[in-house]
Amino acid sequence: MENGAVYNTTTEPEARAPRRRPFGCTLRRLWGWRLPVKVVQTIFSFVAVVCEEIVDNCVTCAGLYLFEFVSCSAFLLSLLILCVYCTDLYESLGEDKVQKL
Repeated sequence: MENGAVYNTTTEPEARAPRRRPFGCTLRRLWGWRLPVKVVQTIFSFVAVVCEEIVDNCVTCAGLYLFEFVSCSAFLLSLLILCVYCTDLYESLGEDKVQKL
């Protein structure tokens, strides 16, 4: 039995691993006007958190506490969206899980 035919070299070139960017950053998911809007939203929500922390004393603090909760939540969620859509985490989680999130 001749084993030479089994071990012939292939005619297809060897596939290269895809080139990864530093920190897995990609802009494929947020392109056009969506990326600047998300960045501006993140900056504004961070500024709102900082402005809320500047307040030293208040008479009725219920509104301030609500503002603190909303601005902090907006900052964290917009940062999460930027991290998911601008890194390889989107492909790692899968599109269906990201849509549920």
